Amino acid sequence: MLDIRTFGPQGGNVLYKALAHPLAAEALTRMEQDFAGQTIAIYDPEDTVRTLVALYPGLRPSVVLVHDTEQVGQPDGFGGERKALVDLPHVDADIILALSFDDAKMRGRLGSLLNGRDLHTLAPARLPDDMIVRGRPYLDKLNFATNFAFFRDDDRFSTRIVTANYWSNYGAQNLRYWLRLYDGTGKIIAQWEQPVEHAGAGITIDSADVRKRFGLPAFMGQLFIHVIGARGHDVVKYALDVWGKNGDPSLSVTHDANAWPSVRYATLPAPEADETLTVWVQNSHATTIPAGAITFNPMGVDEHRGVDRTIGPFETVAVNVGALFPDLSWPSQLEMRSGRHLVRPRYEIEQRGRTRIAHLNVERDNIRPDPAIRNFAPSLGRGFLLPFPILDPAKFESFVQPNPMSEALETLPVRLDIFDEAGQPVGSHFLGNLPRDHSTAIALHDLTDRPGHADLVYDFRDGGEADGWLHALMRYRNRDTDHAAETSFGAHIFNTLMTWRSEPQSYSGPPPGLTTRLFLKLGHDALRSFCCLIHPASIEGTSPSETVLHLHAADGSLIAETAIHIQPSGSFMVRPHELFEGAHLERAGVGGYVLIRDLTCRLFGYHGLENGEGGFSLDHMFGF
Repeated sequence: MLDIRTFGPQGGNVLYKALAHPLAAEALTRMEQDFAGQTIAIYDPEDTVRTLVALYPGLRPSVVLVHDTEQVGQPDGFGGERKALVDLPHVDADIILALSFDDAKMRGRLGSLLNGRDLHTLAPARLPDDMIVRGRPYLDKLNFATNFAFFRDDDRFSTRIVTANYWSNYGAQNLRYWLRLYDGTGKIIAQWEQPVEHAGAGITIDSADVRKRFGLPAFMGQLFIHVIGARGHDVVKYALDVWGKNGDPSLSVTHDANAWPSVRYATLPAPEADETLTVWVQNSHATTIPAGAITFNPMGVDEHRGVDRTIGPFETVAVNVGALFPDLSWPSQLEMRSGRHLVRPRYEIEQRGRTRIAHLNVERDNIRPDPAIRNFAPSLGRGFLLPFPILDPAKFESFVQPNPMSEALETLPVRLDIFDEAGQPVGSHFLGNLPRDHSTAIALHDLTDRPGHADLVYDFRDGGEADGWLHALMRYRNRDTDHAAETSFGAHIFNTLMTWRSEPQSYSGPPPGLTTRLFLKLGHDALRSFCCLIHPASIEGTSPSETVLHLHAADGSLIAETAIHIQPSGSFMVRPHELFEGAHLERAGVGGYVLIRDLTCRLFGYHGLENGEGGFSLDHMFGF
């Protein structure tokens, strides 16, 4: 496992991003080569050394020096003890390395301690000046608005990243997307910049266009994205469409990778008897993943089966997980132990001539069951709830599977509250106090004959524990065409005036989050977009939504708008081609989008594309 400090839902460690950035990786890999065979004394002013050495093991120190007197004599993590910085003149080492990107500051601080020896710093690993924000510290999170995307183009599939310039909402100007494409072997096959000239402009990165522009062969790899000039926050959000071509009927969607390397991932369904389940393991670092470092196990079962080969820097490897567990099938579920080597991985299921792609979710290692959730104040109502669509049962099958999503959680005490589109209760179904290793999937089309949505909520009538990180996998299938899609998401507290810790969560600012800003892309070619927009309500007695749909052109200009109202616990199927005139949609063009705004409540939604022949994709939406 990589001994690195990474990310959490409320932010992350900028240092990790600075060290792992592909440009920094090139410099630090050269440093490893230059220092090979020599002893290294490291001055570690900000407790950086373990993350550095985890990513670049060739920089392992012989001694670690600190300036904090209380740290002197403490274990250094490498079998020795931290030494006082003032002892540097007496340290026997070939190389002196100060772990700071500020070269001048380190030379001023350490100059009298070097005894004529050379000083090395992390300055060679700094990004170029034109990639960072002037006037801010180098390790400012806005200098490292980065992420990865699964990206491929071949004779069977194309991919397309779709998002908008939401950074302009926070005053960003002269935005640039710096992009580097790695093929399946981890080789760089393209690198370019894509300027974003207009506020609110739609942004598309199409694999077929990239392939044509750079004269590339078919590729299957990952795209590194660095947004230069970001403002507001450092989270790079996008939707990723994957569709078949040359007669392949596949159509699916997933979303941003959430650049947060985790120890474990979950929401991985075991395959059905006629399915092939592939997990795409994409190394997010310039460090080789050892054979056996990536493993899978049935959820709640201590039976681990690993990837028995090394995975090189930025390499992509397809792992047939079903072949690792030939006796395991849906509705069993799996867990992936990734050891912080990769950001959120994708899985792909092939069944009866179609594929669908989705993502695994971060399984938290830093939260524990909290008894306070059992005793919420009445002002929080039902508390945490996970809303998700129930598509028209006459046309679709809809399934839900609760997932344990933290390492310490052993039980899932949950029920389903079902509502029709008007927000009227249809039924409530207690699922029990499920064990961690449960293999339960509920067929919602058997519980209601009306489209609408369901909330997965905590229910402690049979005991159990809760950690506030309630997740589930949702699967949908068209009864006529057999086309399927799936997604997964986690619970929040919705639309309460009273707060509990960070809930109701806000996309910007402190809780309570009681406004909506959701992105709905438009379709392209013969594909039309839609979203199932839900008004989740943890408490009763709230008012209908006052939702405005703003249609924007690809250049960000506003073309048209329309209003809708959704009852609390109700839902609305938004189809832009039914709500806006054809001329307006044509003017919006490829890259156009609908911005869903509400200043009275927080809505949540699931979006996708339809091809008019029963094929569809579906994933949860993102806001900003």
